[in-house]
Amino acid sequence: MIWDKINAKQTYIIAEAGVNHGGDILLAKKLVDIAFGAGANAVKFQAFRTEHLILDNIDKAPYQKENTGNTQTQSQMLKGLELQNEHYGELKEYCNQKGIDFLITPFDEYSLIELETLGVEAYKIASTDTTNIPFLRKVARTGKPIILSTGMCYMNEVEVAMQAVSEINKDIVLMHCTANYPVADNEANLNVLHTYANKFDCVLGYSDHTVGLGASLYAIPMGAKVVEKHFTIDKEADGPDHKASLNPDELKAYVQEIRRIECMMGSFVKEPTAAEKNTRQSLQKCLVAAKNIEVGELFTEDNIVAKRTGGKGVSPLKVDALYGTKAVKSFSQNDIIEI
Repeated sequence: MIWDKINAKQTYIIAEAGVNHGGDILLAKKLVDIAFGAGANAVKFQAFRTEHLILDNIDKAPYQKENTGNTQTQSQMLKGLELQNEHYGELKEYCNQKGIDFLITPFDEYSLIELETLGVEAYKIASTDTTNIPFLRKVARTGKPIILSTGMCYMNEVEVAMQAVSEINKDIVLMHCTANYPVADNEANLNVLHTYANKFDCVLGYSDHTVGLGASLYAIPMGAKVVEKHFTIDKEADGPDHKASLNPDELKAYVQEIRRIECMMGSFVKEPTAAEKNTRQSLQKCLVAAKNIEVGELFTEDNIVAKRTGGKGVSPLKVDALYGTKAVKSFSQNDIIEI
C-alpha cells in the first residue's frame, strides 16, 4: 500500500509527469517507463475536465504565458492536455505491470468521481485546491491518503485546510510548495518545513519546482518524507511545464542523489562508526608522562600530557580524576600512564 511506503524509512519519490504527455496516452506511457527506470516510487498524472475546472475567458497564469505564449486562453490550453477516463485506467494498469505506484491529482469533482471507479490508492491535491474546502472534504471522504500541496497559501489558509481534512481523514502528507515554474532559489523557503513540523502532527513533504536537482535534496534532512519533481522527455516541447521539468537523465540523477543523501543521514546515535574504530586507536590521545615522575609523586597538569599512543593508556577524559593522586610507580618521560 502507498501509505505504508510513505511511512517507511526511505524517502517516497514522486516523479510528476503532470500534463507533459500533451494529451497523448502513448507519450504518457513513455513517461511511466522513464519514471520507473529512474527508480522513482511513483509517477503522477493530472485528471481534469476543462469545463468543470475553469471559466472560458480566464487568462493563463504568468508562467504559462511565458512558456506557451499568449495566443490561447487557459481553458483552450488545458483542453488540449486532457486524458480520458479510460486512459487513467490504462495508465494505472501499466504502472502495476511496471511495478511503480500510480498517483493522480483530481482537479475537479467530476474527475474525482471518475477516478474513484478505478480504485486509486491515494490522491495528490494541487495547490490550486488547498483553499477549496468543499472539494477537500469530498476527497477526504474517499478514505484514501491525501498528499496536500500548499503553494500560494497563507499559513491561516493551510490551518483551515488541515482542520477540514483531518476531521475526516488522518492520512495526510502536508507538502510545502512554491507554486511557480520554475521557482527562484530565494522563494523556495524551506524553513516552512520547520513551521509545519512545529504546527502539525503529520507526514511532511516538499513539492519542488526549483531549477535542476533543486531544493528537494535539502528538504529531506529538514524532515520531508515525500518529495515530488516534474519531469519530461523533452524540455523544449510545447506545454506549460516542460521548461521547469527534469529530463530523463536528470530524473535518474535526482533519485540517485536522494538515495545518497539518505545513506549520508544514517543513524541518530552518536558513536564511532565501524571505520572510525580503527582510526580512533591511531589518532585519539591518551595520557603519558610529560617528564620523569617518581613513585609517590602527585599527578599534575605539569607532569602529564596527552599524546597519540595507538590507543593504549588512560583517556584524557579521566584526567580530573587522576590529578592529585600519587603515582604507584615511577614513569620516565613519554611512558604511557597506566593505572
